[in-house]
Amino acid sequence: MRLTRRDFIKHACYLGSLAILPLSARRGWGDREPWRPSYRTLEAEGKFAGRIDRAYAIFEECELCPRRCGVNRSKGERGFCRAPLRPVVFSAHPHFGEETPLVGHNGSGTIFFSNCNLRCVFCQNWPISHRGEGREMDDAQVARIMLKLQRRGCHNINLVTPTHVMPNILNAARIAMKEGLRIPLVYNTSGYERLTILHLLDGVVDIYLPDMKYMDPEQAATYSPGASDYPEVAMDALVEMNRQVGVLKTDEEGIARRGLIVRHLVMPNRVAGTEKLVQWIARELPRSTYVNIMPQYRVEYRAYEYPRIARGITREEFLEAISWAEEAGLTNLDDRSLMMRDFLRRR
Repeated sequence: MRLTRRDFIKHACYLGSLAILPLSARRGWGDREPWRPSYRTLEAEGKFAGRIDRAYAIFEECELCPRRCGVNRSKGERGFCRAPLRPVVFSAHPHFGEETPLVGHNGSGTIFFSNCNLRCVFCQNWPISHRGEGREMDDAQVARIMLKLQRRGCHNINLVTPTHVMPNILNAARIAMKEGLRIPLVYNTSGYERLTILHLLDGVVDIYLPDMKYMDPEQAATYSPGASDYPEVAMDALVEMNRQVGVLKTDEEGIARRGLIVRHLVMPNRVAGTEKLVQWIARELPRSTYVNIMPQYRVEYRAYEYPRIARGITREEFLEAISWAEEAGLTNLDDRSLMMRDFLRRR
């Protein structure tokens, strides 16, 4: 039976809203040792303040991302991302639509930063990433948001689209830490990251949550203008992230404490290069790497202008993607992705 696009989206939303599944039985998970966030260890070693100084210096000739625009954001100049010196925050709240280990019982404390260094033509958050909608804040205000999310019981601080405001995030985290912040920082990124910048984050970030969007330079350049180097850059970034934090670790309740979670959005007509990606992960990263193969692609922003991505994905395309991951030997696929696979197979 062929699944319509409307049914596909409806059931994807339904499965995504199911009650949180217990994770304590997941093999290789469960970290009962005393734990504290990496940034507190870095502070105890006397290194956190120096990281912030080095990061802020980059604003004077901005090379925070691989585009390396070189603008002086300290003087109000703006590069490809169009971001000002101070961060622009669109929203901040407990989020229950993230991966189960991030959501836990009380949600992931999500802060959506406006503007973006990738600016994909199909972006589902385009009013935030392209228009830059939101409110400009100083670092102390961002720190207060972090503390508020912690008081609400969130299990982590989930920093969405952080690359272009990385120095502000580091400073805000240290301000918040001095006031009692003690939960993990989640670096929720497009994957378009320079190794030099990731080195500054080593010992600050506990959980990396990168996208891996494309495996082909031509597709990357078409749908993320000017980013033909995306596949190479993102692959190097994922290897470095894994070096820093390793395979995902959780506490006894299945809540993420430290590690790497890779996201991959299945796109129409094999645009995302899923088969090549899962083979690369199996070869270059641990096969137990947490991988979320996502079915929720929808036609947004300017995607209607590009025939190959001007439709949703089919049932067959999603099942094909999951099969490739299983054939590659990946052993830690996202629960909701597997639930969607089982649902679609029954149809």
